[in-house]
Amino acid sequence: MSTIDELETQWAQAEVKGDVSTLDGMTAEDFRLVGPFGFVLDKTQWLDRYRSGDLVTTQLDWQEREVREIGDTALVIGIHAQKAAYRGTPSDGRFRSTHIWVRNGDNWQLAGTQLSPIGRPA
Repeated sequence: MSTIDELETQWAQAEVKGDVSTLDGMTAEDFRLVGPFGFVLDKTQWLDRYRSGDLVTTQLDWQEREVREIGDTALVIGIHAQKAAYRGTPSDGRFRSTHIWVRNGDNWQLAGTQLSPIGRPA
C-alpha cells in the first residue's frame, strides 16, 4: 500500500504526462474538482480534459505538502504551481490546493481537489 505522500507524487506525475489511465485508477468514482474560478468538474469531465488534449500540463510542482490522516480520510494541503494551457490559453499559476483522500479497502483514492489562487484579487 502506497503512502499518501507517494500517491501525491504519482498524481502530479500523471497530470504532467496526461496519463488518464493512472488518474482514473487513483480517483474515486464520485471524485470532484473545484477549480480556481469556482467551477466544479466530476470525474468524467476532469479526465475528458486530458483525453481530448484540451488541457496540457507541462510542469506541476506540488510543494509544501502537509498530510493529515484522520481515520479513513487524509487531507493534503499544499502549493500547486503549474505551467499549463487549456485549449491553447495559458493557465499557469500558483494555487493553494486541498486534496481529500479516502480509504477504499487497502487502498487510498483521491475523492476531491480544490484549487484557490494565491494572491489578492485583481
